Amino acid sequence: MLLQTRRGALVQGGFPDLVAAAGAQLPHGLVLDGELLVWDSEVGALSFEGLQRRAAARARSAPALAAKLSAVFVAFDVLQTDGQELLHLPYVERRARLQALFTDHALTAPWTLCPMTTDPAKAREWLEVWTDVSGVEGILCKPLTSRYLPGHRGAWTKVRRRDTTEAVIGAITGTLTRPQLLVLGRHDPDGRLRPVGRTVPLRTEAAWLVAEHPTAADPGHPWEGVTFAATWGSRDVLDVRLVRPDLVAEISADRSIDRGGVWRHPLRFRRLRLDVTVDDVPVFGQGPAAAVG
Repeated sequence: MLLQTRRGALVQGGFPDLVAAAGAQLPHGLVLDGELLVWDSEVGALSFEGLQRRAAARARSAPALAAKLSAVFVAFDVLQTDGQELLHLPYVERRARLQALFTDHALTAPWTLCPMTTDPAKAREWLEVWTDVSGVEGILCKPLTSRYLPGHRGAWTKVRRRDTTEAVIGAITGTLTRPQLLVLGRHDPDGRLRPVGRTVPLRTEAAWLVAEHPTAADPGHPWEGVTFAATWGSRDVLDVRLVRPDLVAEISADRSIDRGGVWRHPLRFRRLRLDVTVDDVPVFGQGPAAAVG
């Protein structure tokens, strides 16, 4: 069995439990498209950090991590059966073969069939309810007639649930009079300001709303000496200017949250909350929360 990431890396060495299950349950000549998920039993939530740890695990440590961080494979699509390529078939036919695979082989955990519906009301219910599980971002819409195009989403549309919440502005890029993006934080239970994410670049009108409100940081800012990646997984760092952490930003955030409450994807700035204080902001680790006020 081979487990290959979207970028082409082979990670089956970190998942001996899945390799064993594949040998026992899956037929030869099969290629599936799907997503690996890891459940952290300590926090009772899906864990992207745990997935990273398992993918990077060496052979010696992989079994212990498998016992602590259980993995499942959620199958989205089938690309090959019995050595026969199925990329040219419309999605509706590939889906039928995928369902037959699970039925004929009575597949159970760690193999999970991603649910599918053509009912808009049901899809809306999934978006509203299922995304309450931390780590479940939203739904993917695929035309029933679409072929599978490797490396291209094509006509597929990903619909993410987004929540409105607040965070403290701890740093910016650009200048105080023309900020480019915001670096945000939340206080942990000990009162330390912890980074939770960054916004996408501010639009001109949003930059005007923020401009001149931030104040240059005083000595002893909690983020002195901290570097911030330009994008997730990048080695490039942001050129930030620390500001006094006394302003609250209202943001729109999706459900991609790593352990501890750090957003994986950039946030969307909505407005300054000059009517609230940093004490009104949710505590670090609470994840998404409804807007205050």
